[in-house]
Order: sequence, then C-alpha cells, then structure tokens
Amino acid sequence: MKTLFQTLTILALSTGAALAQASHGMDHANMPMSDQQMEGAVHATATINEIGDGTANVSHGPIPEIGWPAMTMDLPLLENAEMMGEFSPGDEVTLMLLKGDDGMYAIGAIMPN
Repeated sequence: MKTLFQTLTILALSTGAALAQASHGMDHANMPMSDQQMEGAVHATATINEIGDGTANVSHGPIPEIGWPAMTMDLPLLENAEMMGEFSPGDEVTLMLLKGDDGMYAIGAIMPN
C-alpha cells in the first residue's frame, strides 16, 4: 500500500510538471478562448520592442510549428489578450499565438520569462 501511494504521488507531481512545460507555464484556465483556439495555440519566446494600440512589435527566433523564420514584426493583440505580469521594451517574454478564422496569427497572451 505504501508503494502504491508513493507511486501515485510521484505520478501526480510529474504530470503537473509536464503540463506546465507543455503550456510554457501559462495558466490557460481563465482565458476566454474557444477549445479550438486553445488546441491550435503556439507558444514562442520573443523580445518586446514596443507595445502600441492593438499591436506589439516583437523580435522572435524561428517558430517551426508555423513555419516562421526568426524576425522582427508587428503582431496584432487580440482584444481580450491576457497580460500576465509586467514587462517593458527589451524584456524576453513568452507569447501565446492564436490563429484566427482569417488564417492570421495574433497574440492571445504575453507572459514575462
């Protein structure tokens, strides 16, 4: 019985860590996005250059999941984009990119690294 309890405890702890890694530490539970959007979400590390009205200028490395090379670009911010914590220009962040019905990606969440 003790071995079973230890095994279940280890399994529970490792599952939580695996889920956190898969979501890059972002808590998706309270995000107002559809299941379909969440399934297609892409996470990427980027540097914030500037955040303006409805857009963010970022520099990111290659994002192989969507075939993007490293680049600096303006990305639209979804109206309900989650800003998880504080960050400033020059900070490294994790972006959650969501593909819209138009096939274009937009930022659904930003979290400082």
